[in-house]
Amino acid sequence: MPIDPTAAYDDGNVFARILRGELPCRKVYEDAHALAFHDINPQAPVHILVIPKGRYVSWDDFSAKASDEEIAHFIRAVGAVARQEGLVEPGYRMLANVGQHGHQEVPHLHVHLFGGRQFYAMVPE
Repeated sequence: MPIDPTAAYDDGNVFARILRGELPCRKVYEDAHALAFHDINPQAPVHILVIPKGRYVSWDDFSAKASDEEIAHFIRAVGAVARQEGLVEPGYRMLANVGQHGHQEVPHLHVHLFGGRQFYAMVPE
């Protein structure tokens, strides 16, 4: 189902439920502003999702409404996870899908970190 990045936040989404502890996750990182965990349907040998703990639908929503502290802390958390998981030296791909054309599937901002193999085409044809 396509996600409208301008819609109101849905507290019933899967990531909100993970943040509340209603659903399990394979956590790799957590701090006051962010949570990172393994994707349940990995698309690469390493596939980690990093989500802010705030109620943000998309990157657009986050960049417009989050405080400077939340934005800085979330970006630093994404970098900390990449370093912790040993992705920096060999390289990795970072992706945030927004809305229907971006194929966003969950209405909570999340950044995918892909690693553990060589990536080629940025957008497959």
